[in-house]
Amino acid sequence: MKAWRRSCAGLLAALWLSGCGGDGNGVPAEEEAELEQPSEVAMEPAEDPVEVEPLTVEIRVSATLRSDRRLMVEGETNLPDDTHLLVVVERELSGVRWQSRTAVSAGRFAVGPFGPGSGLPDGGYTITANLVESSVQPPSVRERIGDQGEHLEGELVRGTRHGLGQVASYSRRYLIGSEPRRAADQVEVLEVE
Repeated sequence: MKAWRRSCAGLLAALWLSGCGGDGNGVPAEEEAELEQPSEVAMEPAEDPVEVEPLTVEIRVSATLRSDRRLMVEGETNLPDDTHLLVVVERELSGVRWQSRTAVSAGRFAVGPFGPGSGLPDGGYTITANLVESSVQPPSVRERIGDQGEHLEGELVRGTRHGLGQVASYSRRYLIGSEPRRAADQVEVLEVE
């Protein structure tokens, strides 16, 4: 017990002595004043942020129905290469959805086939191409569209539901088969190729 007390007393004495004399960084007060002077490098003005031109988002989608009645989706866009997109095909009657992720290459993207192995039944379908949040885009894409999508503009651009910045979304209705009562809408009719 006595040895333990001596060890503690010695440790406390060492700590007390190290705390004496200055601020503990080992630099005399005269030299410390010189160190606090701002350097010439720090006095130079910071570089102005690089201005990025706003990007008016354009997305066009087309669909083709294969002989097995499954859907292939192709599109064109002015978004930068490697931009991640999520393409969703939804059957209007049942709300069943199929989705696939893809990336833009040379201004184009293609995904599919969509639908069950037995083929898509007749009816209305909505095809949507979504630009996903900037936070999951590659650095080269974020540089162009902004960390929060702030450089995006146009009629396809909207704020995210979760406050993660701006995204873009394009939707179009398609009709598979023949349903004359719906053909008067803004809908494109697809036939088996």
